[in-house]
Amino acid sequence: MRKIFGTDGVRGKANTYPMNAETALKLGMAAASILTNGNKRHKIVIGKDTRISGYLIENALTAGIVSMGVDVLLVGPMPTPAIAHLTKSFAADAGIVISASHNPAEDNGIKFFDHNGFKLSDEIEEKIEEIAFSEVKTDHIIGELVGKAKRIDDAQGRYIEFAKNSVDNMSLKGLKIVLDCANGAAYKVSPLIFEELGADVITINDKPNGLNINDECGALYPEKMKKIVVQYSADIGIALDGDADRVIMVDENAKEIDGDQIMALCGSYMKEKGLLKKNTIVTTVMSNLGFEISMKEKGINLVRTDVGDRYILEEMKKNNYNFGGEQSGHIIFFDQTKTGDGTISALQVLRIMKETQKKLSELAGCMKKLPQIMLTVDVKEKIDFHKMPKVIEKINKVKEDLNNKGRVLVRYSGTQNIARIMIEGNDEKQIKKYAEEIAEEISKEAS
Repeated sequence: MRKIFGTDGVRGKANTYPMNAETALKLGMAAASILTNGNKRHKIVIGKDTRISGYLIENALTAGIVSMGVDVLLVGPMPTPAIAHLTKSFAADAGIVISASHNPAEDNGIKFFDHNGFKLSDEIEEKIEEIAFSEVKTDHIIGELVGKAKRIDDAQGRYIEFAKNSVDNMSLKGLKIVLDCANGAAYKVSPLIFEELGADVITINDKPNGLNINDECGALYPEKMKKIVVQYSADIGIALDGDADRVIMVDENAKEIDGDQIMALCGSYMKEKGLLKKNTIVTTVMSNLGFEISMKEKGINLVRTDVGDRYILEEMKKNNYNFGGEQSGHIIFFDQTKTGDGTISALQVLRIMKETQKKLSELAGCMKKLPQIMLTVDVKEKIDFHKMPKVIEKINKVKEDLNNKGRVLVRYSGTQNIARIMIEGNDEKQIKKYAEEIAEEISKEAS
């Protein structure tokens, strides 16, 4: 069977397989078949980011879903976490987001939520894939049985109120924020959320044209935001990615604050207030070893999962944890929302700043990073590393040299033909040399 689902839904170059209209149509039909149950009129929420190809995918998905007798609620450009919330808010059977997250504008993707707003398990994705590539009969869906599609006008307002309620509508008056919307899905709703809570908001990259999403802006490119934070003497810079499910911040000195530091400061606050269940934070194998060491000193345990926020969420649900996230900025405050939400994560940090009357630089000082080097290598195909003896030999040699005083992680991206190399250790120059050596071996054998 074909494998089109990655670590976060289906993703690829828009208008080419698997992100073409034909496959989207089939995925819509399969989702309508798998994600609906019960004797009622079924409905699925569809949202998207600001990519021009969103129109193509949205219409194909809609056609597939309504052909199966299921209604579609179209909410337009909205953050991925907003779709998770709206799916439950509208009592829909499922939610679908059309977005390639932080990827360039020419890419697009499709990701699914179940009726509770949770991302799907591997097993359910496999069932959708199986049905999508089999023959689905629709000729019995005729007349009034055919589904309807309609635009929802109040979707933005519903999410805005939900986000504000996550901090009990507390006043943010007195805080000056620079907000980078990445010309993406949050360009309308996120500025309003912070403004309505009373913050002084300077918004940048909020004029999408269908092609400029993530274009040297947002969570992956915070350089412009850093300059504006300094220029306007702001208290904080908040950079969302294209679908606004992740966030990267900068403090008042324009020093970057990544997901590990956000989790460290929020986890420390939550433990102090008795809000951190089992005194545990769930994160991935990518999180900095310094984060783990710093939290251990505070009596906070780290549980690590595979890369991907849905694996974090699965671990949280399984063991009744309520806080976790990724170094990349996907943060899950499970008591407030059921998926990574950049805007809600930023609100939690602002709440802590407001309550403690501390600057972000001081709060983020609760952890000390270990030097970390990350490199990527473009590959033609994702060959099993164990089938490349020289690569494994080099990795093992580096591990031996680090002598348990660092970490080595080599993995493939779940969404791109890229090998990722991450090394941590006390000597930054040395670990950079190690990473380059491993990258060179991978390049020889897989590029």
